[in-house]
Amino acid sequence: MLEPEIVEFVERTKRLYPADRSASTPAEQRAMYERLAAAFTPPLPDGVTTQDALFMPPASGQSFMLRLYVPTDRARASGTVLYFHGGGFVVGSLASHELITARIAADTGLCVVAVDYRLAPEHPAPAAHDDCLAVTRAALDGSLPFSALPRSLQLAGDSAGGTLAASVALRLRDEGVPGVRGLALVYPMLGIEPQLPARDTEADAPMLTLADVRRYGELYWRGRPVDTWTVPLEASRYDGLPPTLAIGVEHDPLRDDARVFAERIVAARGRVDAPIGRGLVHGAWRALATSPGVQWMHREVCRFLSAHAAD
Repeated sequence: MLEPEIVEFVERTKRLYPADRSASTPAEQRAMYERLAAAFTPPLPDGVTTQDALFMPPASGQSFMLRLYVPTDRARASGTVLYFHGGGFVVGSLASHELITARIAADTGLCVVAVDYRLAPEHPAPAAHDDCLAVTRAALDGSLPFSALPRSLQLAGDSAGGTLAASVALRLRDEGVPGVRGLALVYPMLGIEPQLPARDTEADAPMLTLADVRRYGELYWRGRPVDTWTVPLEASRYDGLPPTLAIGVEHDPLRDDARVFAERIVAARGRVDAPIGRGLVHGAWRALATSPGVQWMHREVCRFLSAHAAD
């Protein structure tokens, strides 16, 4: 059963975000998504400022933007969070997720760097993964284009951004690169196909359907053999990951991706927490102002990031 405040959120979203959007071009879909996001995005919280900078990965030669969210007392910030936004690898931007990134900075006192990675279908797999991996490596070696960032680093992301965060953590583990202290995933997409039983029971869930998941995956991976590192649930091992928070939400075909990922980490004797957001839907973080369930979810993320900033 949907939380009453989430019912209102879904109805408002339907008025702002056409159900037939998949028939539109990627550019049109992005414009629709930005309008939706803007309707739920308040002004920056008091005490948070932003700074934009261009980032040029050394390998790809294709630059993209980063946005730093700085809490009031930057000198006392105990860590930095790299945030990878959701949007199925097709939509989303620095602006679309400012509600989330700004509030994390405000509510944790951590510096948050949002990453405007390249999008599909113009840039198919592994472009987004390569961008996020390059930014993470730069953060670990202190070469991001921002001065005096705390070196304690965590990764976070929602939906497709969860794929990116988990993939980068696995890749760095494989390469023996230390330094990521925590991994926070919210309604993450972690496989090519969602996991059972939610794949069937929530196939027609509000906000994100199974057909949507498959359409986004096809636009990014294009049905080709993929590098396994870009699909966390195709990894061969799950040991050696940083402490992980993986939140699934009840009414979402991706709900069980978080559960299965957590079970594999537990089997590998890792540290993980995988609560379920009851009565919530995919994308519900935008209902932070009104939904008690989303407020709980946000607190869990902030609690986790705060606890592991100096773990």
